[in-house]
Amino acid sequence: MSDIMSYLFETSAIRFCEENKPFWYTSGKIGPYFINTHFVYGNEKDAVELLSFIDECLADKITLPKKVFEKVLVQYQNNEIYKNVIDTMLKYIEDNIDISEIDCVSGGERRDWFFSNIIAYLLKKPHISIYKDLSTVISDSNFESTEVVTSLENKKVLHVADLITVASSYIRAWIPAIKNLGANICWSCVVVDRMQGGKDKIEAEGIKSLSLVQVDTELFKKALDMGIINEAQLEMLNGFFKDPDNTMREFLINHPEFLENALKADEKTQKRARLLIDGNLYNL
Repeated sequence: MSDIMSYLFETSAIRFCEENKPFWYTSGKIGPYFINTHFVYGNEKDAVELLSFIDECLADKITLPKKVFEKVLVQYQNNEIYKNVIDTMLKYIEDNIDISEIDCVSGGERRDWFFSNIIAYLLKKPHISIYKDLSTVISDSNFESTEVVTSLENKKVLHVADLITVASSYIRAWIPAIKNLGANICWSCVVVDRMQGGKDKIEAEGIKSLSLVQVDTELFKKALDMGIINEAQLEMLNGFFKDPDNTMREFLINHPEFLENALKADEKTQKRARLLIDGNLYNL
């Protein structure tokens, strides 16, 4: 999977912070890396454009799957990075799952659709589009016809996604939506596993969890070997991987100016810094 790792770096799908300048996350916590897995669609520009296109199409849940599929198929046929990622994922699925057992492929709103639609097409399986409100539509593998689906009794489903972190989307939406149809997600395949407990959570639900890349010390070492990060950055990344909260707490104690500067920064950064302080997220 080393090619996929390289693509994550090449497309800036994974970004490492500058030394002593961790990223602010939406939650108000901080960390040394940021992941936008959907950038392996080829590049950031194309990925952002597809996401905007999806947003424009969301009003009509029946016509959306075909419109999105037509976009990703053209990209698959024309972009080498995206094609290689999808082909690698396809082979990984075929090597680890008996394809004849898969009845349908599912993907959830929105970034999953960068990957799930084209995988369903290549596997010649129907595709279930799951929306955030837990409603579902099913398309044939060529996305020529799409209809609302209310029952898929005892069908076995492969869920394809961009990323798994703590599996909150799986637990809150994807698993219940498929169960509502009388079916079960039996397998999950993602491009990136952030190794933050999501795999364990979905395996506790009886789902086999597959991932092309794991965000761990091996990935950080590769980034060092490629000259993307230095030794000081590597030290923070390894510490964060082992104990994220304590590592970031120690950083804040040793660099009080970081929080002070954040409170004087742009509105978004100020808001996140306030979340950290008001919620006492690091027990400072």
